[in-house]
Amino acid sequence: MEVLRNPKREDWTGLTQRPLFDLTQLFSVVQPILENVKQRGDVALFEYEEKFDKAQLTTLEVTPAEVEEAVALVEPALKEALQVAHRNIASFHEAQRPQSLVVETCPGVRCEQHTVAIEKVGLYVPGGTAPLLSTVLMLGIPAQIAGCRTVVLCTPPNAEGKINPAILYAASLCGIDKIYKVGGAQAIAAMAYGTETVPAVHKIFGPGNQYVMAAKQLVALSQVAIDMPAGPSEVEVFCDATCVPQFVAADLLSQAEHGVDSQVILVCTNESTLTEILEALEEQLVNLPRKEIAEKALQNSKAILFDTVEQGVEFTNSYGPEHLILSVEGYRDLAPLMPHAGSIFLGNYSSESAGDYASGTNHTLPTKGWVRSYSSLSLSSFMRSYTVQELTPEGVVAIGTAVETMADAEQLFAHKHAMTLRLQSLSK
Repeated sequence: MEVLRNPKREDWTGLTQRPLFDLTQLFSVVQPILENVKQRGDVALFEYEEKFDKAQLTTLEVTPAEVEEAVALVEPALKEALQVAHRNIASFHEAQRPQSLVVETCPGVRCEQHTVAIEKVGLYVPGGTAPLLSTVLMLGIPAQIAGCRTVVLCTPPNAEGKINPAILYAASLCGIDKIYKVGGAQAIAAMAYGTETVPAVHKIFGPGNQYVMAAKQLVALSQVAIDMPAGPSEVEVFCDATCVPQFVAADLLSQAEHGVDSQVILVCTNESTLTEILEALEEQLVNLPRKEIAEKALQNSKAILFDTVEQGVEFTNSYGPEHLILSVEGYRDLAPLMPHAGSIFLGNYSSESAGDYASGTNHTLPTKGWVRSYSSLSLSSFMRSYTVQELTPEGVVAIGTAVETMADAEQLFAHKHAMTLRLQSLSK
């Protein structure tokens, strides 16, 4: 990690930059895949699965027999862990159910807001070097609680055409039965446009590599929505002398092992603590199975020493991390001062991995500074709201003249006439 001490404020913009990649080049690679799937459907999917995942498939859909076989293969300890996570995630998201809103804005004018589930949603779950079985729960549980009518899950198979058994077990816990052996940009295309086998959906959720992210952004330009723009995973740990250096080092590495393009930021207000953390980082890195990945991620990462907590807070808000761990004294008082974070972890015992798996919060979060304008995934992400209004004759009298005047000012005379007729009918 690059170590900086009290960097000048004019240098902060550069320090908050994420690892860059050429989106234009990505789009030029992904667009032909999207068009091919749109035009040729399942045929294109079979070809891409053989090309990218080395799987020669005869069918795309996972059968009930395959799910049953997979459930039997999952170790009891992992099943129990997934059940614990399912219970906590469901509990937290169940509490997020919205209430209908009814307001009489003035006499005779009643306005309402109601919320319903998005009917058809698509969930993308990465496979590859780290099959994200936890993501199945994070996406599937709120979709189930919201009441989405159709839930489609796409995930890449291995070379033998099999899906990770734990992914299928997690899907069964969430009641998902439309599961397809499709990965990468082609999976996003299938869910966006539909094929002979994979249903088209209204909104697509889930993380993925840079090609998946590029595909999601491209299909969002047409008829399908996406959860959020996102990039590689990131964490900031903000600590002082009260932290446990070994804990901090472990948290940094837990994020660095996600991928070579991940980024970790350490903000510290104590010189000797910073030294201890960096030493612990080196010690733990040696025995990390994904050491090579983590080492490359650390090359994109920075350790920054500030003399004051106030500077650290200001820098953190400038950075806007996906995950923010506060291993500092008075963290409860500091947390409200740093709202630009996807998810905040308080104190020495709140590891980022707790939120990734089983605390109950959702681990699908905005990255690359998108925290300033996008929310963390929640039950509302799987729902949409609509409004209702009702005017009685009293309501027409109350706002009719205002409507006429504003429509006239916009020179939308049919708008004005629609209200004028009603006012005239009441004056007879």
